[in-house]
Amino acid sequence: MPASVIVGLQWGDEGKGKTTDFLAEQTTLVVRYQGGDNAGHTVVVGDETVKLQLCPSGVLYPHITSVIGNGVVVNPATLIRELDMLAAKGVDTTRVRVSRSAHVIMPYHVALDRGNETRLADEKVGTTGRGIGPTYGDRAWRLGLRMEDLTDEPILRARIGRALVDKNLILAAMGEPVFEIEPLVEQALAWGRRLAPHLDDTTWLVQDALRRGEHVLLEGAQGTLLDLDHGSYPFVTSSNPVAGGACTGGGIGPLQVDEVIGVMKAYSTRVGAGPFPTELLDETGRGIAERGHEFGTVTGRPRRVGWFDTVPLRYAVAVNSNSAIMLNKLDILSGIETIRMCVAYEIDGRRVDTWPSSGAALSRAIPVYEDFEGWQAPIHDVRALADLPEAARRYVTALEDHAKVPIVLVSVGPERTQTIERAFRPTRRRPAVPA
Repeated sequence: MPASVIVGLQWGDEGKGKTTDFLAEQTTLVVRYQGGDNAGHTVVVGDETVKLQLCPSGVLYPHITSVIGNGVVVNPATLIRELDMLAAKGVDTTRVRVSRSAHVIMPYHVALDRGNETRLADEKVGTTGRGIGPTYGDRAWRLGLRMEDLTDEPILRARIGRALVDKNLILAAMGEPVFEIEPLVEQALAWGRRLAPHLDDTTWLVQDALRRGEHVLLEGAQGTLLDLDHGSYPFVTSSNPVAGGACTGGGIGPLQVDEVIGVMKAYSTRVGAGPFPTELLDETGRGIAERGHEFGTVTGRPRRVGWFDTVPLRYAVAVNSNSAIMLNKLDILSGIETIRMCVAYEIDGRRVDTWPSSGAALSRAIPVYEDFEGWQAPIHDVRALADLPEAARRYVTALEDHAKVPIVLVSVGPERTQTIERAFRPTRRRPAVPA
């Protein structure tokens, strides 16, 4: 069985949680491969809504081993609260596994993140203030703590002491409170005692499952346009949500991936600062935001809303080599008389059909729209493509034409069953390996 990767094709918040939850029934392992508690997944099962920040969406299935991979940065306090929340709902969390190599978000990372955003004022990036960037920064500087260090007091004490020399200098320069080593060591050791049963060598856990012929699903947080290398820099996250990040953050090789499922909404949203060419600041945008409950799963911040933009879609499909797409929240567009779709940009008087690598150029982009007739009837109860209003079918077809990848699943509501299975999911065929 192959490994499948689920990746967001927009600025995050595309509904990857529902996609993973819908597909996970036939899966043995679900692996979160990057990000931290700055991103979340909302899963709706019947009348129950579960908001997750670190655990993969498959945790709600009793047969699935949920893996937090080495590419994730983990705030132990958040993870412990999440495990307690799930246990209170009757979810078995004993199968949750956390990579020993995943890096730890410490309180000084959070303080540095928030202090830096305050210092930048009007030029801030718009982070969640969860310490994600500083933690990834320490990983690159080889100054970070890994989850395995939480169970080794001598190493823990030495690494925190080394880190605090610089961290306290920076915090003091920002006018922020500094940290003492002993309270941090005691807190970290307590986290280690609580989480020790969940720590594992997750690379071999994943590799052994694939060797046994089991299906592994890898899910990213955020989306392609927030990718550190491929997104709208500098208004990006600090990791690689693209499908390639599943290899480095999940412990698999490229040839073990046979399926890359892209996830997108029927319109665009983004959180935080940065250029957003199709942003809607009118009543239509406010209506979409209200019907779509467009608030961050983790922060509760309102999401900016805009018409669907096919320019970054084509780029995202290329970067991720998608084999299929799931389209979410088509139902939210019901009742809009005319639906617009951005098909190109005008930048400095020139038509541009490709995603610009320059953030400055993107900020000058004027959308070129194609208009579609809307539909009035609610579609929450539709379960077959043929039963959708003709206008909705035309809109889906147009999105597919721009993506050049089949849209195989269409969501018409938040619950598992509110999903139209449109076509068989194709895989990317690998060339045969010589004997």
